[in-house]
Amino acid sequence: MAQASVPLQISTLPNSPGVYQYYDKNGKLLYVGKAKNLKKRVSSYFNKTHDNARTRLLVRKIRDIKHIVVANETDALLLENNLIKKYQPRYNVMLKDDKSYPWICIKNERFPRVFPTRRVIKDGSEYYGPYTSMKTVHTLLDLIRGLYPLRTCNYDLSEEKIRNGKYKVCLEYHLHNCAGPCEGMQAERDYQENIDAIRNIIKGNFKDSLSRFKKQMKQHAADLQFEDAQRIKEKIDVLENYQSKSTVVNPKINNVDVFSIVSDESYGYVNFLQISFGSIIRSHTLEIKKKLQESDKELLKLAVVELRQRFNSQSKEIYLPFKIEVEEGLKVHVPKLGDKKKILDLSLRNAKYYRMERFKQAKIVDPDRHENRIMAQMKKDLRLSEEPRHIECFDNSNIQGTNPVAACVVFKNGKPSKKDYRKYNIKTVEGPDDFASMEEVVYRRYKRLLNEEQPLPQLIIIDGGKGQLSSALKSLERLELRGKIAIVGIAKRLEELFYPDDPVPLYLDKKSETLKIIQQLRNEAHRFGITFHRDKRSKQALNTALETIPGIGEKTVVQLLKHFKSTKRIEKASFDDLANVIGASRAKKIITYFQK
Repeated sequence: MAQASVPLQISTLPNSPGVYQYYDKNGKLLYVGKAKNLKKRVSSYFNKTHDNARTRLLVRKIRDIKHIVVANETDALLLENNLIKKYQPRYNVMLKDDKSYPWICIKNERFPRVFPTRRVIKDGSEYYGPYTSMKTVHTLLDLIRGLYPLRTCNYDLSEEKIRNGKYKVCLEYHLHNCAGPCEGMQAERDYQENIDAIRNIIKGNFKDSLSRFKKQMKQHAADLQFEDAQRIKEKIDVLENYQSKSTVVNPKINNVDVFSIVSDESYGYVNFLQISFGSIIRSHTLEIKKKLQESDKELLKLAVVELRQRFNSQSKEIYLPFKIEVEEGLKVHVPKLGDKKKILDLSLRNAKYYRMERFKQAKIVDPDRHENRIMAQMKKDLRLSEEPRHIECFDNSNIQGTNPVAACVVFKNGKPSKKDYRKYNIKTVEGPDDFASMEEVVYRRYKRLLNEEQPLPQLIIIDGGKGQLSSALKSLERLELRGKIAIVGIAKRLEELFYPDDPVPLYLDKKSETLKIIQQLRNEAHRFGITFHRDKRSKQALNTALETIPGIGEKTVVQLLKHFKSTKRIEKASFDDLANVIGASRAKKIITYFQK
């Protein structure tokens, strides 16, 4: 990829948390990093001078940038770690002890131990996490041990060895941190009930534990043991604020492929997330150009086969937004709730961000494609019979009925065509009558276009509600154009779109590009009309006492005001000063006028 594309990729990055990946000209991964704000972080590599020679070398080698959007900074941290460990990019610093993020393990053994670990071993044990901080793990384990006595020794507590008295209780028993199962002082069933309660705490079900803590705190306070009460209160605060699950990582979800799709009139975008042992290890979005208006189901079916072959996926389970036909032996889930749905939503978010990024890039490097997509989308959203390549918007402007004017702005292919803008003085209407003014202006506009055999627009937008729309329709009827040009009215308050002969307004998505273009048209018409109205009022304001002087015209008034800045200064000016500006003859007339 050409280096010129890197600034373009940076300009379209989202301001969201995520992970970015740098590739060289051969497509080799150079570096993986995390960011709270992807756009700001990646931009910082290219818009400042780096002291470190290795960093400068890295920047020179970058030819392609990819990114994965996540929900928050913590998820970015976990995802970055997973990608670095899997791909080991050349420019990433690896931990010397090769430690990963910590987990909490409930060991698969009789009288299970509960302890922190950085290694996940498939021996039937239960693992919860990973956590971004060992401090969080220790706080949670301290909390658990404060609630439930647990053994910390690594003895093989088989029934036979306990019965034969092989072990003796240790200091932990005398400190009341262990109930002494090694000497048979605690039944296995009682111990297992404690383990079940611990699982609930780790999973985030704190209700029973909180209730017990609060009782303990109240009892300590009643016994005037305020230090102990404060210690329990701190643990309650930890429990209430603790978040036990991560959007990105869930250890129960393993060896799964996740697919989601978003599409428009011309393209489909399918995002693929590969989940291994609860973590995202790969993200890729495939762009598919539609040929025959294929449905999302058809595109997704094609993409699942292509992406699984491309990345040699061996997963036997996939998550999809809807059911499709897949290869035999592949298990399909359509998640509706819980962690599986969160991962599917994350995949959809990445597909949407990729689509937005492609739109921004296309707008810069391929404007024709951008225009075609916008026009096709507007045709669909506004229920038109043809694409609105030529749109005209009308707006009236007056203040308390003075200087009534109107404006017509023109957009071609979704962009302002300022050379085609027109402004109108209202000629046939007395007073502030917006409806009659709209009828006059629309008639004058299209009467002239017809007379001059100029092309008519595909869409007319009227700034106003049903009343203004009805007035504009009267003019189209008089010109026998009704039904030949699409026309809608837009009401300011709720952005309602009104159609002729339809009492129910249309509401577009507030984020839709169609509504944004209509709003841009409306705002441009309003700006153009207001500017014309102000110019007209300013021009009228020049019609002061100066213009009432016989022999003094508008050009002379403008010339005087330009030089003397105000009427008062002109009145006080000497004959010579006036004569130097406008000549002796007119200077004499002004002097004579003010002397009278």
